[in-house]
Amino acid sequence: MNGNPCARRLARRSKSALLIAALAVLLVQTLIVWNFSSLDSAEREGGERGGEREREGGGREREREGGGERGRERERGERGGGREREREGGGGRERGERGGREREREREREGGGRERERERERGGGRERERERERGGEGERERSICIFFPPQDVYHSHRPKEKLRPDSNNNENSVPKDFDTIDSNSNLGARSQRQRAPLPNGKRKLDKAQAQSMLGKSADEVLKFPPVQPRGSSTSPPAPPPGLEPRKEQPRCEISGKEAISALSRAKSRECRQQIVEVYCKHKDRALMPEKVPRYCPIEGKANINVQWDEGPSEAAQLVPARIAFVLVVHGRGSRQFQRLFKAIYHTSHYYYIHVDLRSNYLYREVLSLAGRYPNVRVTPWRMSTIWGGASLLTMYLRSMEDLLQMSDWSWDFFINLSAADYPIRTNEQLVAFLSKYRGMNFIKSHGRDNARFIRKQGLDRLFYECDTHMWRLGDRKIPEGIAVDGGSDWFLLNRPFVDYVVNSRDELVGSMKRFYAYTLLPAESFFHTVLENSAHCESMVDNNLRLTNWNRKLGCKCQYKHIVDWCGCSPNDFKPSDLPRFQQASRPTFFARKFEASVSQEIINQLDSYLFGPYASGTPGLHAYWENLYEGETDGLAGLSDSALSHHHAFARMGLTRAAGSLQGHPHDNSCRFIVMNHPVSVHLYFLSDQFQGYLVRHVATNRASTQLESLETWVTPKDHFTLASPAPATNRLQHVQVGADWDPKERLFRNWGGLLGPTDEPVAVQRWSRSQSNLTATVVWIDPTNVIAATYDILVDAAAEVTHYRPPLSPPLRPGLWVLRVLHHWNPLGQTSFVVAPLEFHRQQPVLQEDALRLHGGPPRNSYMEQSFHGLNPVLRLPVSLGAVEEAEANAGLTGAPLRRWLDRLLEGHWSASDVCSMGPSACPVMQRCPHTGWSSASPDTKSQLSPPRDDGRIR
Repeated sequence: MNGNPCARRLARRSKSALLIAALAVLLVQTLIVWNFSSLDSAEREGGERGGEREREGGGREREREGGGERGRERERGERGGGREREREGGGGRERGERGGREREREREREGGGRERERERERGGGRERERERERGGEGERERSICIFFPPQDVYHSHRPKEKLRPDSNNNENSVPKDFDTIDSNSNLGARSQRQRAPLPNGKRKLDKAQAQSMLGKSADEVLKFPPVQPRGSSTSPPAPPPGLEPRKEQPRCEISGKEAISALSRAKSRECRQQIVEVYCKHKDRALMPEKVPRYCPIEGKANINVQWDEGPSEAAQLVPARIAFVLVVHGRGSRQFQRLFKAIYHTSHYYYIHVDLRSNYLYREVLSLAGRYPNVRVTPWRMSTIWGGASLLTMYLRSMEDLLQMSDWSWDFFINLSAADYPIRTNEQLVAFLSKYRGMNFIKSHGRDNARFIRKQGLDRLFYECDTHMWRLGDRKIPEGIAVDGGSDWFLLNRPFVDYVVNSRDELVGSMKRFYAYTLLPAESFFHTVLENSAHCESMVDNNLRLTNWNRKLGCKCQYKHIVDWCGCSPNDFKPSDLPRFQQASRPTFFARKFEASVSQEIINQLDSYLFGPYASGTPGLHAYWENLYEGETDGLAGLSDSALSHHHAFARMGLTRAAGSLQGHPHDNSCRFIVMNHPVSVHLYFLSDQFQGYLVRHVATNRASTQLESLETWVTPKDHFTLASPAPATNRLQHVQVGADWDPKERLFRNWGGLLGPTDEPVAVQRWSRSQSNLTATVVWIDPTNVIAATYDILVDAAAEVTHYRPPLSPPLRPGLWVLRVLHHWNPLGQTSFVVAPLEFHRQQPVLQEDALRLHGGPPRNSYMEQSFHGLNPVLRLPVSLGAVEEAEANAGLTGAPLRRWLDRLLEGHWSASDVCSMGPSACPVMQRCPHTGWSSASPDTKSQLSPPRDDGRIR
């Protein structure tokens, strides 16, 4: 039957259209597959895209395994990259199958051209390579095989990564898993978006992941045998000339999720190689001992009690013990360290000081101190020790070895102290006690169930330190045959035991050094375990002679997760109310920790007066404290962030404006007018009676009258803009609101003193409350300079709560200008504050260019700080969006040079004021004070911290 010709033509056209549509879909799929193909352009296997997924989409694994929160970047990654991850990240097997199907289609379309050419070039194809690698063992799940040459084959010529100035405040701790910790807030004020778990917790690395992790780009030829997954047909590159590769290379399957997470997060190529080598050796049971002998002649732990006798005893007739103090210091608190040194110094003892490799300013000050006393030495080597790291144990063992080799130093006891310690009894009392118990070792044990201690301390986990980070790589077993012990990493050991630990070649010491090289917080367990299992076990006293200020509720905030894949605790700083605890201590205690003069110097003053008597009334600087924040000579300009550098330049200009105003009524007198020159020379924090008083910025300026350079110091103080609602509700518990960065939840203060904020900073809002009988829910609203509501959220304020804080995940850059933060209850105002986000005068230590200024000062993309828009709340909060304010902000965003400086100065003058300015030397300005004659300058007299030659009794203090 003949159909309608028009219908037949329409059918043919429909078939053609369907065919074209199918080809278009196929082309799109092919492009997608090609776009996400392997970094290795020579091999196009669909399952080899895992390296990129590990870096971009693997945040979920890192979040679980200790990489910690990545802040706003991760929030944006979730919002903007969700669809991409859904397309990419369905698991290695799914991507491999999908990529295989697309590859087959592509081969069919291309007639097998390029792929067959590659197969011929590889001279045997993928199947022969698979057969060789399987070795007749049958089909197995795809895994990664790491090949390592002998140690002398590969030598990296790549520069080492720059060390991060991470905290190394090493503390005795009781770690816990940190998977559920919210670093934004200790109150859980806002529910955080949770990432879905990976579909296969036991997943293994494919080739693209491994190449990416080990630092191989698509075009880079590695100088070591590369990572090869099963099924790969790529031959290893030729070794360096003169070196032949081994025919049988050791292989290792990286299947542990913790090791994979560590590899994905490690920054340097060397660190990634070391992680793989450690993991593979551990898997081959060649890394650590499985059984260790015990040499202690008694069962269990020695139980020795020592008594403290304050009165006269037979110790007066004993030979006085001599002590080697090992002072482990870091940071910038040189004046607090000098007070500690004054309190413990005696000519009969020895002082060996290690300064962290990242603390160059403090190192300079310590070298100057050591040059004044013959019994003080500084380690000729320096290390970057981190909290929980194996480097701390290495540092102690090396210090002990140095002390044993110093033939001119005859000491009886080794004691370690930090700058956060302070004596609570005198040197004479300590010597009398140790002379009586000369054969004892004083070390504090955990004092609880041993199995629980092992689990909480992470001793059953494998750790490795590199890139200034402690990586968790998997599980391990405790060696058999010994009792593992641990506790505080602050101890007092006698010389025979120190010599045994350093120089013994027996199996116990050697095995324990191997075991603790891959242990979290090794200094908190190594000496305990060796002592308890050695022939010295009967000399163990379960007391480290210290009083530590533990407050687990505040001190266990998981504050070190950026440098260690674990959670730990840190003691709190002592306050003046703690003085009776020192006076009433019953057990033998001679030192206490922690003290921090920037938090409370008053407690140090009280304790110092209790031990040595008070200073004379009117002693200069007795209640003042100065701490260096920046020193150009030792830190270089890189020691300041762009935001801090911009602020301090503005502060210096404030000081010059104040100096020029000192000669009012004399418009033609230029003797007190200056032109600022170059960058700040130094910056100090200034405290008085435990209150932050502002910044002291030292800078060089040219006097306009004399044309001579003068060294000036400007003191700027912050202004508080917090206001309570008026009229205040009778039930208003709000006491203060503050915004800043670097919030310390343990001490409940901002470490970014004064709240200096720039466009790329991550601000935190902190509210302080009075206690009540009932809870309340408060609403916090962030408003940017153009009246855009950047964020709003509710916080539950418990009846007993005194402090709440939260860091909203705002998308950078923040728009520079005057911000407002309001706190409301049922949309009724409780109080508010304003703060400045300062524009950057400098970008990467250079004057900002217009293109950078437009990017950094233009606000976030689409004027949206968060995924959710709060525009609908503007009428509720009576915040009209002003077109004029928007236009002004857009115009300011492109400012550079002098107009930018005027804008910056105008903003900061509303929140900071120049309280005074002084000259370090002679000045042409007749009313200019000399800095040493003021009470506030960093050059002012500071008797309590100044060092002097020892008196006839051998003491300084």
